[in-house]
Amino acid sequence: KVIGTRPIRHDGEDKVTGRAQYGADVHFRDQLYGHVLRSPHAHARIRSIDTSKAEALPGVKAIVTSKELPR
Repeated sequence: KVIGTRPIRHDGEDKVTGRAQYGADVHFRDQLYGHVLRSPHAHARIRSIDTSKAEALPGVKAIVTSKELPR
């Protein structure tokens, strides 16, 4: 009896009226944002990363490269 029927959308009205809350709508005090920067060259071998300019920017709290990630 499920195949070929339309599902009941309990959140449908909230979505079409704009009342639904999504992850991007939630904000916390002192919330940090992240950004992933990838190489513009496919399959390139990254030999080094100079993060000094990024570290000098106001508001930067941390810079994470592959050196900080577990292997």
